[in-house]
Amino acid sequence: MSQRQVLQVFEQYQKSRTQFVQTIAELSTRPQNIETLQNAGVMSLLRPLLLDVVPTVQQTAALALGRLANYNDDLAEAVVKGDILPQLVYSLAEQNRFYKKAAAFVLRAVAKHSPQLAQSVVDCGALDALVICLEEFDPGVKESAAWALGYIARHNAELSQAVVDAGAVPLLVLCIQEPELSLKRISASALSDVCKHSPELAQTVVDAGAIAHLAQMILNPDAKLKRQVFSALSQISKHSVDLSEMVVEAEIFPAVLTCLRDPDEYVRKNVATLIREIAKHTPELAQLIVNAGGVAAIVDYVGESKGNVRLPGVMTLGYIAAHSDNLAMAVIVSKGVNQLAITLAEESEDHIKAAVGWSLGQIGRHTPEHAKAVAVANVLPRLLQLYLAASSSEDLQIKSKKALKNILQKCVHLQALEALLHDAP
Repeated sequence: MSQRQVLQVFEQYQKSRTQFVQTIAELSTRPQNIETLQNAGVMSLLRPLLLDVVPTVQQTAALALGRLANYNDDLAEAVVKGDILPQLVYSLAEQNRFYKKAAAFVLRAVAKHSPQLAQSVVDCGALDALVICLEEFDPGVKESAAWALGYIARHNAELSQAVVDAGAVPLLVLCIQEPELSLKRISASALSDVCKHSPELAQTVVDAGAIAHLAQMILNPDAKLKRQVFSALSQISKHSVDLSEMVVEAEIFPAVLTCLRDPDEYVRKNVATLIREIAKHTPELAQLIVNAGGVAAIVDYVGESKGNVRLPGVMTLGYIAAHSDNLAMAVIVSKGVNQLAITLAEESEDHIKAAVGWSLGQIGRHTPEHAKAVAVANVLPRLLQLYLAASSSEDLQIKSKKALKNILQKCVHLQALEALLHDAP
């Protein structure tokens, strides 16, 4: 056999490997192929190709593994049991940017399914390698690493703390300042995932200077970025008065109120959630929202929304009203009671009706004048009906009963009340 023939054998072998991994990567994009690939032992066939001498074969093998692991937790578990993770982590430090993106994708695909699988990713030393990738020049590598870190952090406080301890947060804050929109989005999402679990984790994100940079992006035209920005600010604000005040001090009002009319439904919902998380803490924070014109904006938002998108707006009105009689009167004056009455009539889900009942109770519990404002909106017969209905959930019955009790205790004209309730079952 001549030297040329020997080389042809190797060339054919390389072509075959390349064709194999490309075909597997393509097949793994379609759910109907997954079980067949799994039964054929595809994982054990792909693993040695991660060490292939041809970079394209390595990268495509990693891409195929990521797509398979992404599909379900059984396949992700197979990646862990196949001892593939250590090889991927090693390659993150050694290989080119294309392979790094593919390797980070596999780590993300494994970590997303459960805390246990995410812990397996952490245990193989992935965090340090992923954090180093956040410092890469290539924005695609940074994005893939940020995505994987976010998927690890989102499961629980322990995993989130591990991401923090690896030094990810300051680098994620740098990433949200990069020009690439997709990198901004994923990094903001990862920061949100880190800080949602506890005040201490949220404080870590705040200490890295995240709030100011997030606040600068609230009027960005990109809807997907705004979703993540408002989610992150909400996850910071929810934990404590101090953290909420830091968010407010970034001068997000009144600019955020314009975003309650954003064309994107998820942006609107996340803005309403942010306002709710701020309003719940103190009368001073609630008053700040009122002074910015926030109550009227929230009332309009509730009127223009449906279903679960409405819910944070409904709750915001209740939280504001709960703090004091003056704040409750601000909700009444802004026609909040009328809008809540409309919502109570329109919505079919028990948990939304329960939230409306709770908010109406918070508005009506302060003085006879407040109770009258709720009573004249003709919601008392409906609340009584919901309380008595066997089909109502336990939570809805409890909230309806408590709302009625709050309002009735302040009503001094019992005869008028009897008239209002005469058509109730």
